[in-house]
Amino acid sequence: MQHPSTLGELKETGYRPRTVKQEMRENLISALRREGPLFPGIVGYDDTVIPQLVNAVLSMHDILFLGLRGQAKTRILRLLPNLLDEAIPIVTGVEIADDPLQPRLRHTRAIIAEQGDRTPIRWLHRDERFNEKLATPDVTIADLLGEIDLVKHAEGRYLADESIMHFGLVPRSNRGIFAINELPDLAPRIQVGLFNVLEERDVQIRGFPIRLPLDVCLVFSANPEDYTNRGRIVTPLKDRIGSVIRTHYPLRTEDALQITRENAWLDRPDATRRFQTPAFMLEIIEEMVRLARSSPHISQQSGVSVRTSITCAETMTSSAERRAIVLNEPTVVPRMCDLAFISASCRGKIELMLAEDDKTEDKVIQSLLGESVKNVFEKYAEAKDFEAVPEHFHQNKASFEAGDLVPAAEVVEAAAKVPALRKGAGRLCAELKLNPEDPQTLASVIEFILEGLYVNNRLSKYAYQGRTFFKR
Repeated sequence: MQHPSTLGELKETGYRPRTVKQEMRENLISALRREGPLFPGIVGYDDTVIPQLVNAVLSMHDILFLGLRGQAKTRILRLLPNLLDEAIPIVTGVEIADDPLQPRLRHTRAIIAEQGDRTPIRWLHRDERFNEKLATPDVTIADLLGEIDLVKHAEGRYLADESIMHFGLVPRSNRGIFAINELPDLAPRIQVGLFNVLEERDVQIRGFPIRLPLDVCLVFSANPEDYTNRGRIVTPLKDRIGSVIRTHYPLRTEDALQITRENAWLDRPDATRRFQTPAFMLEIIEEMVRLARSSPHISQQSGVSVRTSITCAETMTSSAERRAIVLNEPTVVPRMCDLAFISASCRGKIELMLAEDDKTEDKVIQSLLGESVKNVFEKYAEAKDFEAVPEHFHQNKASFEAGDLVPAAEVVEAAAKVPALRKGAGRLCAELKLNPEDPQTLASVIEFILEGLYVNNRLSKYAYQGRTFFKR
């Protein structure tokens, strides 16, 4: 489509000026009528957060997303520009985007008064209309709103002239969306500077009579105010924000698994190997994270981010990949032994209430992991169905070696000597729709059964010279 290049051509198209919030509202209404996904990639919020967000946009509110870390707040903020038009017209050569048919700024009006219908028009894409700032304690009013440019003042311009200003991020977001991440980190005096923007929709710099009437949608993200030693959102600022939307962690395991599958790097580019992750391996990780979110040993004010699930799944896959490379196995399939390495991906994402020593964190993680294995195992099988396995070990005084560097073929071969284990693994493979003829897949299921019997106190597990054994 060829866009008009002058003001006169733009008038002939029947272009209708709209504010940013009117534009977002009308585009959202069109999207609702199409019944398609409003915010692609956002999972688990269809019945909770998304309806609140829709109401806020329809009400033309400024919005604050309030929630713990890893709850997709920033991702939602960055999807809001999808509600903007693909491109809008602005006057060429102006520092702040302004509507050619309803100019708000003095400089724009002067250009149009001088050039009339010959005024050149530039089209601004929606990606250029979104600005984002991470709030930090060193952010200043000049960064957000602007400052008097003393050089321009020395040239002879009056303080009442808006062109004397060096504009900050908020004015430069005129006719667009401006997002501030982690709002409580802004110093209170800086938050106060946003009062006029939110309520009167203008900017005043240093008390001088310079007022910029702005057309901007402000959106924020924040953790709850009682989170560790962070600052807080000043009450008058909260009062001026139209809608405060609380986010949450996935309420259903299915949603959590979908988020992990879509975001974790599990299927890796390797022409020589195939990557396959059994569902129960990911379910164990999600169950561990779910348990962590209710554990009395873990700080619930801090929360347990969905990034914990994602990074743990990636570490688990990397452990399986390392084994496949070292042992030259054609298929990369995570096994229970790979879960021993996910502690590295939990550190820093799980904050303990009390930590007696450096090893306490790992002990809590392993405890949660054992409980999650038990819960997931009970979903697919019952320990009593495999009573013949510990009985075999007891009668033959045998043990079963497993570990991250034990080849899958050896695991399968050892299982063949325990008929109940081999038969049960084949049956479980069928229920999980896995290929029992693939040694790596079968080995993964065999270790799952052994670990399930261990956490149900049917087997014991011990380590010897870096090797892991199961026995009665």
